Amino acid sequence: MKFLHSDTHTLLKGTKRPKPNLSSMNTQNLISLILILFIPFSVSISPIDNVLLSCGSHNNASLYDRVFIGDSTHPGSTFLSADDSISLAYQKPPQNLPSLYHTARVFRSTGRYKFNMKKNGTHFVRFHFFPFKAQNFYLKPAKFSVFVNGVSVLSNFQPPNDVLLKEFILKIESNLLEILFRPVGDTGFAFVNALEVFTAPVDFIIDFGARSVGPSGVAEYKNLSFQVLETVHRINVGGLKITPFNDTLWRTWIPDEDYLMFKDAAKPAVSTHTPNYQKGGATREIAPENVYMTAQQMNRENSSLASRFNITWNFPVTPGVAPFLVRLHFCDIVSPALNLLYFDVYINGYIAYKDLDLSALTIHTLASPVYLDFITNSGDSGFVQVSVGPSELSSSIRMNAILNGAEIMEMVNDVGTNVVHRRKNLWILLGSIVGGIVVLFLVVMAFLFGTKCRNKKPKQRTVESVGWTPLSMFGGSSLSRSSEPGSHGLLGLKIPFAEIQSATNNFDRNLIVGSGGFGMVYKGVLRDNVKVAVKRGMPGSRQGLPEFQTEITVLSKIRHRHLVSLVGFCEENSEMILVYEYVEKGPLKKHLYGSSLQTPLSWKQRLEICIGAARGLHYLHTGFAQGIIHRDIKSTNILLDENYVAKVADFGLSRSGPCINETHVSTNVKGSFGYVDPEYYRRQQLTDKSDVYSFGVVLFEVLCGRPAVDPQLAREQVNLAEWALEWLKKGMLEQIVDPRLVGQIQQSSLKKFCENAEKCLAEYGVDRPAMGDVLWNLEYALQLQESGQQREPHANSSDNEAVSVTNTVIPQNPFANTRAERDYDNFPSDVSTSQVFSQLMNNEGR
Repeated sequence: MKFLHSDTHTLLKGTKRPKPNLSSMNTQNLISLILILFIPFSVSISPIDNVLLSCGSHNNASLYDRVFIGDSTHPGSTFLSADDSISLAYQKPPQNLPSLYHTARVFRSTGRYKFNMKKNGTHFVRFHFFPFKAQNFYLKPAKFSVFVNGVSVLSNFQPPNDVLLKEFILKIESNLLEILFRPVGDTGFAFVNALEVFTAPVDFIIDFGARSVGPSGVAEYKNLSFQVLETVHRINVGGLKITPFNDTLWRTWIPDEDYLMFKDAAKPAVSTHTPNYQKGGATREIAPENVYMTAQQMNRENSSLASRFNITWNFPVTPGVAPFLVRLHFCDIVSPALNLLYFDVYINGYIAYKDLDLSALTIHTLASPVYLDFITNSGDSGFVQVSVGPSELSSSIRMNAILNGAEIMEMVNDVGTNVVHRRKNLWILLGSIVGGIVVLFLVVMAFLFGTKCRNKKPKQRTVESVGWTPLSMFGGSSLSRSSEPGSHGLLGLKIPFAEIQSATNNFDRNLIVGSGGFGMVYKGVLRDNVKVAVKRGMPGSRQGLPEFQTEITVLSKIRHRHLVSLVGFCEENSEMILVYEYVEKGPLKKHLYGSSLQTPLSWKQRLEICIGAARGLHYLHTGFAQGIIHRDIKSTNILLDENYVAKVADFGLSRSGPCINETHVSTNVKGSFGYVDPEYYRRQQLTDKSDVYSFGVVLFEVLCGRPAVDPQLAREQVNLAEWALEWLKKGMLEQIVDPRLVGQIQQSSLKKFCENAEKCLAEYGVDRPAMGDVLWNLEYALQLQESGQQREPHANSSDNEAVSVTNTVIPQNPFANTRAERDYDNFPSDVSTSQVFSQLMNNEGR
């Protein structure tokens, strides 16, 4: 999901500030509005380079008191180079549409703009798009790619129907900026309404100080300024929308309300004093005053929350392997004195900054703005998650955590930009050549020495030789070797590295079907023609070693038709590779909704899929001494084989259940936005009923054919669980059913299914059914569906309604108060599943 410019509505209303409706505003928003009205507009900077073009126009245009020069004003201008471009004008534009969007430059073949920059360094590059319709030409069908100094910033791009602004931040090294538009296809074309190129403030993006955050911990990230960044989100946390009038760099900041995971956990904070900008901290160009004068803090007044909890935001992003720069803005406007506020910062569930003391980052001045940069990957989750919560150093009286602003920027192309960096540092290359000669000499000497020793009896090599701690079995022997003839068990799962190389065509990138914190997932075919999913950890890295060992031990014991199976593993030559069965039809999600949806699943198919997933979960919860809690149940983690048989996958967040004398497991909150059990979030106490809640969300996904969270819908419809339960209370089930299921569902089956889902979503875990009861109710809903269809005598008969519950034999629940059948009775109870993880089958996985 790319960034749709949040200032669209303001643009369409013109640049005049609308009068607010004070009577409809709450106190918080009123205070924020007063701040905006009484703080003088920020004085915009005067960039050394400042190119503002109104494309396709012979006249100047104005937007936010900035004058854009028409690129057709001087026909002989050297900056525009296009053999086949035209100027297009909107003949009858709406009165409230800014003049900047009345014209466009259209390229029917490759076209480019070239600009000579006065100064090298970091620059902003912005593109304005609005696909209007002229008399004989409509811009909406445009499809094209855009390159900036050779870096692809937009690929196969198709603009939406509304005004869109795309912003990129990049470093210019050769005093030249070239922007190239390339239509896609023989009949394609490209267009742009306006261009902005201007110099960013010094140190806006600096090379040192950023922190890389992930499963392996926190590490320093260098050379950040050489990345090409695309702005995805720019958020004024706890405050109102900030327009370019109030930002020195003409940026728009939008409120955070739609991104808060649990709104009750946060409480806005507002300061009436301007922040104390100081040398070494944030500047007005980093973020305007209004960002630092508002914040979200912990809502400790809410008695339903636990004593310690986090405030969490989920920001939608494009799933994939591209890293993101997460810039967080802080200003202590909640403390009465210095050194009273300590809190932790989390990115995607990983600790990013522990015991953050804002006083220590400033020159001992309260309410002094600072910012922190973090680098992270979203993987396939489709979200970048930011959380702040109390530190262990916090006193019970002063326990708090705040966030004032957040920016999410995608690293568009870190390979191409590093080429420029390498050119600049040519002397490093020369040094490397000299060093390479020395290394080559050492390699030759080592080869000769190895040849001399080859005739000696080779010593068995275990994983210790590459710095690993071996996983013990059979009384302590390594996974890699066993002297016992006829050994089986884990050894039987070992697959040679050469076979995995062959199965994946030497890890061909075209075979990548997913990625995660552990590494890439490839589709492969073993020598016996078995299709597999191959998860490969970063070669030579110790990252994920405990999880790797635990997953082999645990998943080697789990065998169930409705759980994805472990086929084998490899740990040769410092590799950590896990091999799973390949599930042909991928995640349930793509069969319910999305652009790739083809033939919709029937109601019977959906019921059978839910039943299969429930059986798998029931086995996890009850098949072992403590049981296993999945913790990440969602439609992307329920996979379908070629026969549409459901298999639960991705055990990356799984935990062993509580002991017999315990009621829960205390743990940090993990899971996916829209599926997390609210009681688990409040109390940070995990039980198997947390899985039941998540599964209830999945049940409504199956019924409604829509995502668990859809920010593009109206506010009351964004959260699927809340929306569905509201219609259920009204007794209007038909209003939420997937339109493609209309006429398929027997009324009694629908009623039973929705009652089951509603019970799963009970506010408190004690009121939710066990997974065995959920399974039984689903089986019953399927029986009602089939019985009702068999009883229909005529299409228009009054008996056409489904058979009533009283006319159906109610089966006894075989799963009530029992444990699931075990495929392995010797499952080791001492094996912890706290770090179990599994494969991501495709790019939609966690």
